[in-house]
Amino acid sequence: MVDYLPEPVDALPFGSEEKARRYATERYAGAAGRNWYTCDPTLQLLMRRYLGHDGLGWATPHLERVGALMGGPVAERAEQTDRNPPWLEKYDRWGRDVSRVVMPGSFEESRRALVEDSFSSPAFRDEARRAGVDPAPLAAAWSYLLDQAEIGMMCALGTGGDMVIRLVEEFAPEEVKEQVRTLFAAGEMAGEASQMLTERTGGSDLAALEATATPEGDAWRLNGFKWFASNANGSAYVVLAKPLGASDGIRGIAPFLVLRDRRDGGRNGVRIRRLKDKLGTKAVASAEVEFVDAEGFLLAPGGSPGDAGGVGDGRGLARMMELTNGARLGIAMMGLGCARRALVEALCYAQAREAFGAELVSHPLMQRKLAELIVEVEAAQALVFDGFLGPRLRMGAPLVKLRAARLGITAASDAIEIHGGNGYIEQWPVARLLRDAQVNTIWEGPDNILCLDVRRAMERDGAHLPFLDRLRQAASRGPSGDTATAAVVDERIGQLEQAIAHWQALDRATAEARLFPLAQLMVDVYAAALLVEQAGWEQAEMGSDRKELVCRLYVRAHLADPGPLRGIDLPPEELERFKDLCDGAFVDERVT
Repeated sequence: MVDYLPEPVDALPFGSEEKARRYATERYAGAAGRNWYTCDPTLQLLMRRYLGHDGLGWATPHLERVGALMGGPVAERAEQTDRNPPWLEKYDRWGRDVSRVVMPGSFEESRRALVEDSFSSPAFRDEARRAGVDPAPLAAAWSYLLDQAEIGMMCALGTGGDMVIRLVEEFAPEEVKEQVRTLFAAGEMAGEASQMLTERTGGSDLAALEATATPEGDAWRLNGFKWFASNANGSAYVVLAKPLGASDGIRGIAPFLVLRDRRDGGRNGVRIRRLKDKLGTKAVASAEVEFVDAEGFLLAPGGSPGDAGGVGDGRGLARMMELTNGARLGIAMMGLGCARRALVEALCYAQAREAFGAELVSHPLMQRKLAELIVEVEAAQALVFDGFLGPRLRMGAPLVKLRAARLGITAASDAIEIHGGNGYIEQWPVARLLRDAQVNTIWEGPDNILCLDVRRAMERDGAHLPFLDRLRQAASRGPSGDTATAAVVDERIGQLEQAIAHWQALDRATAEARLFPLAQLMVDVYAAALLVEQAGWEQAEMGSDRKELVCRLYVRAHLADPGPLRGIDLPPEELERFKDLCDGAFVDERVT
């Protein structure tokens, strides 16, 4: 049964049932309302690989339950929150500053459901370990699924939670530790944390910040103004400030814990000036926050206020930034989630929409576009999950974020284009996807900052050496059939090593300018090597060559020499095996 009234235009002389079928609302279901685990063969493959057969057997009911939660009520409420975002109750009836962020009911309902069913909670982790299952792949899958529904919610739940817990446990006074443990009893994804770093002087240029910390007994008084503070409705904040007497530069910066409520139970000196009117990610309340004699605690060694400068070993900021790589992987997962959602929306629309006598998905140019999108999403998926679950590479996080955050934007743009004019309208889901995805290239560092971090990792840590080792390891685990593709990847790994050596010999200015193409080459080869590895595993474990096809198409697009004809003379595998690509990327459970 349909839920709309008949229209007079349906009876026009040139109208017909066949034409009316093109715009029958019920045919355009989209991604929402589906189980996002059972409709995603690529995620199922990853879980089988990382959990093993027995582990997957235990985990499947949990993954199916969360897949239904994310694709159902969480996805539905995400649209409601986007239309009815948080608002600031600045003053009470007597004009007193209460600085209270009021979250919409749709947000609170989703937050409760997600915290109760989090794969990062201590209770779930213990349950998984008792069953002999590593909870880390499941936590990654949970994030991947939520990010398809709403990256703003993911930011609200997870921003800085792990950082707060780890730094507090290491450096805070015991009574403060107990207070924080209570706040985060449900785990780091409790939605209570916020990072307050950026000021009007700059975001990435932290050395210029102005916030000041002054000793006061066994604590500190913080004064200053933070320009962007996400999850301003949280209760525990990591705040960067310069202790009185410290140097006015990077080494003078220290991280402090500021709680919404003081130790004595009174309100702390945390004032919210206003909430940001953002392009997207409406679910996370981003604010301008002023600290006025706010009680804080130094999250660094040598933390007694009587120490000279109060910055301990001078590595407070550096220590905090070491935890940033995990946050960057979280943003990369958000980019991947946006890209995956865009892919599913594009596939659903192209299968339903008809033009020129056939469904869009039947036209060769559309098949080329969708095949390209499938390949790019699966390459980014390989990168992000290797970042979370593979060897910890110092250069991995900035490189993975560089690719996945950008893909979220381009994939959402592609999905809008596939929807045509409908995609540009807010009633369709892909417009919000593009608005949300744009922030991922800003959060935790834009492209240039990521490239500078890659340089820092190579120069200070020699991080390119274990990175190249990982590429060689992955490329050596390929399938037995397609030796030509593996040979291209092997050759490019060698050329990448040469490119790094050449880059190291450049003058400083030229070397900085060449960082971006070098980083792009690194991530191109990284993704290709991981796809080779996945293809080898899939062939050995499942007897399939689909990942081998994905790898071959990716290498053609990113690494292989297209020749003078720009690949026009290559066999059209993206058309000949389009069904294999689609069936391995998305299962339409609504088709009977």
